[in-house]
Amino acid sequence: MVRDLQGGMKSIALLIVYFGGWPEWMPLFLESVRANPTVDWIFITDCGVPETAPPNVRWVEMDFAGYANFVSRRLGIDFQPADPYKFCDLRPAFGYLHTDLVRGYDYFGYGDLDVIYGNIRAFYDEAVLSHDCISTHEDRVSGHLALFRNEERLRRAFKRMYRRRGMRITSWKRLFSDPTCFGLDEAEFSALFLPPGGLPEPLRSWWCRYDSLKRNNYFKEQHSTVLSKKPWLDGRWEHPETWFWIDGRLTNSQEGAREFLYLHFMNWKGSRWLDPRRGTKAAWEGLDRINYVPPGREGEGFRIDRTGFHPLD
Repeated sequence: MVRDLQGGMKSIALLIVYFGGWPEWMPLFLESVRANPTVDWIFITDCGVPETAPPNVRWVEMDFAGYANFVSRRLGIDFQPADPYKFCDLRPAFGYLHTDLVRGYDYFGYGDLDVIYGNIRAFYDEAVLSHDCISTHEDRVSGHLALFRNEERLRRAFKRMYRRRGMRITSWKRLFSDPTCFGLDEAEFSALFLPPGGLPEPLRSWWCRYDSLKRNNYFKEQHSTVLSKKPWLDGRWEHPETWFWIDGRLTNSQEGAREFLYLHFMNWKGSRWLDPRRGTKAAWEGLDRINYVPPGREGEGFRIDRTGFHPLD
């Protein structure tokens, strides 16, 4: 049920599908969720409800096989993923798959679990929440956090996706049915909301004018992912490697008091997307432990760096 928000504030629901077991940092993730009480999260999971669950999270308990069967029926495909990572490809269809869960919200979206949120409303105010598609990257729909106006045309937009390789065109149904994870949420889905790259401005404007999905979007780089292949704010390649979460505000050692929307720490967690210029092994790979914040003290604030999560000194 959608809560009434003060001042006509637009409501937001973020969908996360996650199976297996909660990561070690889950209590810290949830604390950053708790600090955003005007945003709701909806988890579809078989991991159970954490003891530290905040009130702005809804839990839909379902096992891996049951969810795969649900997707197959809802989309009319044979969905048999080899592992849960394939669910990332389904993100473009989340609004359609779970229309009942997001009913009544002004915006729906999806996100990752390997993040710590700052003050979301400080970045996504009512002016930003007048757009159809809202991304934290400037050049693509961001898989780790993206929002969409809760309208049928946007919930169904994924049905326009396809993949072209030479003369071969693969439909969205075949892409979803294939157990391989293609990264559709940041590739083919992005193409629906952005005009093709390299076009001169007059042609880009014409393209957007005649395609409603490309007209009213907000693509702004939020510099959320450390150690990525993108330069930092000032164009340098040195990314901040010490971050602080205090009272719902997220800052780092490099930018002083400047706040950030969220920290996406996948490149500390694993090396799959790590910029090879920064090495071939992620900082947390092989560590026996990464969360050193005592249970129950998450709300006192914490530090995040190459050695994990630590209580504030």
